[in-house]
Amino acid sequence: MASGSSRPQILCVSFNQDNSMFSVGTKDGFKIFDARTGRLCNDNKLGGLNVVELWFATNLIAMVGTGEQPSRSPRRLCLFNTITCASKKDLNFRSTILAVRFSRTRLIVVLQDKTFIYDLNSTRILEEIDTVHNPKGLCAFAPNSEWCYLAIPASTSKGSALVYKASEPELICQIDAHESPLAAMAFSSNGMYLATASEKGTMIRVYIVAQATKVKISDLSSATMISTLNGR
Repeated sequence: MASGSSRPQILCVSFNQDNSMFSVGTKDGFKIFDARTGRLCNDNKLGGLNVVELWFATNLIAMVGTGEQPSRSPRRLCLFNTITCASKKDLNFRSTILAVRFSRTRLIVVLQDKTFIYDLNSTRILEEIDTVHNPKGLCAFAPNSEWCYLAIPASTSKGSALVYKASEPELICQIDAHESPLAAMAFSSNGMYLATASEKGTMIRVYIVAQATKVKISDLSSATMISTLNGR
């Protein structure tokens, strides 16, 4: 993209669930790249996109527009086939979609004050969660874990997270991680650990999700730590 004469403004970048591919949403549309080789796999000029999420290494993506075109409303989620260039399903919401996450069987949609858990096959709502004010759409998702753990902010005044099993779905715990509001969260690839950072930005804390207990960084192997901090 950088070598081209025209450089469209980048609005979002996202890896797929096994980090084999990544997507780039721009003011013009989307591009999909092979993460191992850098090869451009798909280039589609559909108009501005704020969200482009890949479903593993398949032809299905979820995309949300910028609103510059009537068909690309920021309140409309389009499940799109990149081969046929046709919409498989459109889901409409009352407010702007801030984040979208996929697993093999679940679709997560994050709004400013709500989070939805869908069955991906039927696009049926399994859970509608009223959340605290979340204008950045902050969330963490472990799509490859057995329970598809989902974490969302639990407070606007301190760094607490609610952790759900998206596979059920059900709330399993609240983790009170920081005194300041959360700024970032990430699961390890297996969903065992949740790493958090606050707006203060001076410390990363890591928790065992099943026990909702903090672990010492020294207790983690370097490979586990890298997986934790790089996990979706």
